[in-house]
Amino acid sequence: MHIPLLRTLVLTAATVTVAISAPAADLASATATPPTEQVIVPGVSRRDVKLPRFPSNDFEVGAFVGTYSTQNFGASTVAGLRLGYHITEDFFAEGVFAQTQVSDANYRQILPGGVFATEKEALSYYNLSVGYNVLPGEVFWGSKRAWPFSLYVIGGVGSTSFNQQRRATFNFGSGMRVFFTDSISMQIDARDHIFSLDVLGKNQTTQNLELSLGLTASF
Repeated sequence: MHIPLLRTLVLTAATVTVAISAPAADLASATATPPTEQVIVPGVSRRDVKLPRFPSNDFEVGAFVGTYSTQNFGASTVAGLRLGYHITEDFFAEGVFAQTQVSDANYRQILPGGVFATEKEALSYYNLSVGYNVLPGEVFWGSKRAWPFSLYVIGGVGSTSFNQQRRATFNFGSGMRVFFTDSISMQIDARDHIFSLDVLGKNQTTQNLELSLGLTASF
């Protein structure tokens, strides 16, 4: 009687063992085999994106007008052109050409023939200078408008032509640049032009102050 019962228990245990181990084997085989097809297919195709080209605004060109005080001959109106290049955010190079008319009217009241061949003589100069932006910031107009600006110092060398003489010239000064837009700015500039001159019978070093106001366009 006990042998059939024992045989029945052994067969039952074997059946349960096979039933439990079969799903585990199927799960292991499914995990070991990677899927061969992409599960999610994008509905939008990739496209090439072109980056916008923003202007560097490193170059600038402008015109200015102001007053030029020639030592011993008083002040007169000066006008000129400037071309600049911004090397970095702090340093920039600038070339300037300008011209003014110098009068010896005061001397003609004492000397019958005056100092010059004619009452007015043209004075022109050009120079190449290097500037440094000392204090960038903002300038406010009222309570709702602000413009970027920079305060700079500048100095350089050039040449001055006056009364049939051409003299090497040193210039130095400071100024302020106010940006109305990304490409248009106003420039206020004060400089001293130093050169030797022999007009009154003696060669002397002269200090010639200039104050100008101009507009520049960057590109």
